[in-house]
Amino acid sequence: MKKVLFEQAQRFGKSFMLPIAVLPAAGLLLGIGGAFSNPATIEAYTFLDQKWLQAIFTIMSSAGNIVFANLALIFAVGVAIGLARNDKGTAGLAAVLGYLVMNATINAMLTITGELAESNLAEVGQGTILGIQTLETGVFGGVILGLLTYFLHQRYNNVELPKFLGFFGGSRFIPIVTAFMSIILGVILYYVWPIIQTGIFSLGGLVEATGYLGTFLYGFILRLLGPFGLHHIFYIPFWTTSLGGSMIVDGTLIEGTQRIFFAQLAQPDVEQFYIGTARFMAGRHITMMFGLLGACLAIYQMAIPKNKKIVLGLMLSAGLTSFLTGITEPIEFSFLFVAPILYVIHALFDGLAFMLAHMFEVTIGQTFSGGFIDFMLFGVLQGVEKTNWIWVPVIGVFWFFLYYFTFRFAIAKFHLKTPGRQDEDMEIQMFTPEEQALAIINGLGGKANIKDVDNCATRLRVSVFDQERVQKDALMKTGAKGVVAKGNGIQVIYGPEVTTIKNNVEKTMGEL
Repeated sequence: MKKVLFEQAQRFGKSFMLPIAVLPAAGLLLGIGGAFSNPATIEAYTFLDQKWLQAIFTIMSSAGNIVFANLALIFAVGVAIGLARNDKGTAGLAAVLGYLVMNATINAMLTITGELAESNLAEVGQGTILGIQTLETGVFGGVILGLLTYFLHQRYNNVELPKFLGFFGGSRFIPIVTAFMSIILGVILYYVWPIIQTGIFSLGGLVEATGYLGTFLYGFILRLLGPFGLHHIFYIPFWTTSLGGSMIVDGTLIEGTQRIFFAQLAQPDVEQFYIGTARFMAGRHITMMFGLLGACLAIYQMAIPKNKKIVLGLMLSAGLTSFLTGITEPIEFSFLFVAPILYVIHALFDGLAFMLAHMFEVTIGQTFSGGFIDFMLFGVLQGVEKTNWIWVPVIGVFWFFLYYFTFRFAIAKFHLKTPGRQDEDMEIQMFTPEEQALAIINGLGGKANIKDVDNCATRLRVSVFDQERVQKDALMKTGAKGVVAKGNGIQVIYGPEVTTIKNNVEKTMGEL
């Protein structure tokens, strides 16, 4: 049962990556547009006070803001497409239709019962979504609708209707049945959602009441879930639902740390960003931009002389990736399996980094992760008064040496076999893209053993029919940083280039 649950959980977590992938582009538009159209910025840099420049920045800000304003719809479509094993386009279309019908039904129920608010919508938990006044179900509503669409798609994708209705069979039946079921879902949510919302607010209050300890536990648990690829499931509710707090911004109730931050980013008169940003986001910058670089240096220096040249290349690449983009898997998986004690230490330090960011009220937002790009865009460019970004490099320098000395001591004391400390020479096998794809397919037990293949930001996520046929050693020789297998759910960690690898694998499977 645990193995089945892991396989399903990794598919569910993977489905979040499609909607998350659109956020960096939207965040860049909103961040640049908001930063350079801010009155304080214009006053400090008078050359920005040009009508044509401000017109461009206003357009950029609006284009980015609309994405975050409709995040629930994006998640509804993303979850449906991400979970569907085939005919993903139909699943996406059905999700859009279902989301509209669901909210229109809630609107009708509010109208029938006389509960449709005429003013102060946010105070009664209502809002306007795509022109429909409805309950603020937020991203949760989108995810629930996406799951419903996936279930109906899986159940009825190949349904056969009587001949006189044959035109509406198969894929065409999915939007129809989704629309009807969304009416029922809308009625259920009208009655149930206020109760759920009260529970979420109470849970959010518990998180708030735990203060710095709660922030530490959030960062610690988040890092421990990383190796299993389940961290998305953990942090998304804090970022996008009332579990991460709620605030009225410009007359609209906004729920979730990330959504609040970007709603505030579009407002020119914000004095300091929401404190939840410090609790659930900003700590990442300390670890990803500074701490793990210290770990890289320690691993390099502790490699035996004959392997140092190769380890230097690996650590430079992994360190730069972490610093710029906040993608940490290339570093973490270099020591996770050979020295798990280092990963536990890393998780503890990461939890402390989140706690310190909370204590010093470092309110730097993120679109995706805690690298230098987000640090500059949502920290430095927004001003130290709003974000307290200056504490990141101040704490970060100490964090660099904390990781460096701790990792170096542990590697030497416990004789940990981190990269380059094996007696045999390190070899890097070179593949063409086609050769690599074929080697991956063979390592997964061959084409016939692969149920489906997809990817998130750094991992190839595969469901296989028989885990016994998977050859971990063969997969590691394809350039993987690590392999996680639980039942028939397989994750092969490559890094940011995984999308290209996945496409090559699919292409090669189609040619076999």
